Amino acid sequence: MTNVHDNILGLIGKTPLVKLNAVTKEIPATVYAKLESYNPGHSTKDRIAIHIIEAAERKGLLKPGSTIVETTSGNTGFSIAMVSIIKGYKCILAVSNKTKKEKIAYLKALGATVYICPANVPADDPRSYYEVAKRIASETPNSIYINQYFNELNIDAHYQTTGPEIWEQTDGKITHLIACTGTGGTLSGSAKFLKEKNPNIKVIGVDASGSILKGFHETGKINKDEIHPYQIEGMGKNLIPTALLFDKVDEFVRVNDELSAYRTREIALKEAIMGGYTTGAVTQGLIQYANSHEFSKDDVVVAIFPDHGSRYITKVYSDKWMEEQGFINNCVHNYDEVFKTEIIK
Repeated sequence: MTNVHDNILGLIGKTPLVKLNAVTKEIPATVYAKLESYNPGHSTKDRIAIHIIEAAERKGLLKPGSTIVETTSGNTGFSIAMVSIIKGYKCILAVSNKTKKEKIAYLKALGATVYICPANVPADDPRSYYEVAKRIASETPNSIYINQYFNELNIDAHYQTTGPEIWEQTDGKITHLIACTGTGGTLSGSAKFLKEKNPNIKVIGVDASGSILKGFHETGKINKDEIHPYQIEGMGKNLIPTALLFDKVDEFVRVNDELSAYRTREIALKEAIMGGYTTGAVTQGLIQYANSHEFSKDDVVVAIFPDHGSRYITKVYSDKWMEEQGFINNCVHNYDEVFKTEIIK
């Protein structure tokens, strides 16, 4: 018997690389997408969920009936809820009110208790999803707080799995790694492994306009004037997570909501890859990086596509949502007609 597993958790990891051909045609390098949507929970966060939870089990911190508490923009919550079902734990999640209703419905379908918190408050505000999760964990007997932003196991999960997979899949020929940064664990763990193999590999982090991560990398200081609301979920931050190893990142690129949204839809239209909003963000980041850096035909670039587009159908893939943001009427690339839906009356 082949490709048979005892439960859904056996499908985590070993995600494919797929060559991009259309959206990166102006870049002379070979560009591959690491499709983390092929994890059973449809995102890269499956890797940290099982890694952190099984580490807690080995330490005796989790027992049957325990409760797992976490802060999430959605994907980590899906992964923790999935692992909790299989292992028999309760799951409580704090999300921001940027999280779309379908994501919350998905979390509840997996048995999670969900607390919705305001997004546009300081990280140390008692109403923020960080502080709400901490409070719930402290008040809930027999519980653990995953704390992905400040948990070194977040990095280790990708050091143990994602980095080695990329190295093996490219036969060690990778020259550039690019990924979005939220908690920073995906990029940091992968980069740590890959730079140990070849310190000349360039690591590019993609940050959101409205986040402080790029500025902090460049100056070592937090500039609160950079903070403003933005729409891309799961990337950028208004705090500095210790799961982001800034010394492993060579350069940051900052992308905005609008161009990332169009790029997400372009990838679906031209590559037939239904990626999440951060898929568009990381690709937009790569294209911006390529505009100011030389690539050769021998370069091998791996872009990590973190999740699946099915979670963004009423957001970035929705004409109505795009119009509400002013994107379709404002598109600098004149893609308006491509993305509009024809209605026969």
